[in-house]
Amino acid sequence: MTDSRANSTRTKARRRAIDILYEAEARGVDPRDILADRIALGEPPVRPFTIALVTAVAEDIDAVDAALRDALGERWSLERMPAVDRAIARLAIHELRAGDVPVPVTVSVAVDLAGELSTEKSPGFLNALLDRAAHAGGVRTQAGDQPAEESVPD
Repeated sequence: MTDSRANSTRTKARRRAIDILYEAEARGVDPRDILADRIALGEPPVRPFTIALVTAVAEDIDAVDAALRDALGERWSLERMPAVDRAIARLAIHELRAGDVPVPVTVSVAVDLAGELSTEKSPGFLNALLDRAAHAGGVRTQAGDQPAEESVPD
């Protein structure tokens, strides 16, 4: 990850959202409960973008996980993924579905975060997974309403 992107406000907010999503899954609670705890603590302050991301992922978790399962295919289960990869993937799938950020940027940021936060193999795995999800048809390819039209062959 380039230094400017690694230290950007949005990247820091995404990293914090991943931390909250990861902790919520580890504790078996709704991410919004962890988020509320972090907001109440106030230190460090929770950025509005983090709040928006965690809230959106939590509200749409079934659709996000369905998109992930579709992209994973039959050979790999969502539960088999490392928990931090799952948190990164959920956040990225949400952003792909929202269409506010172009697909290449969303995938690149997720891959960079995986390189920073997860295993050596995670960046390549998430790159392929998110590319497959982006081209599966259920997510937008860039800001706008058009879903991806190409399909990735098996």
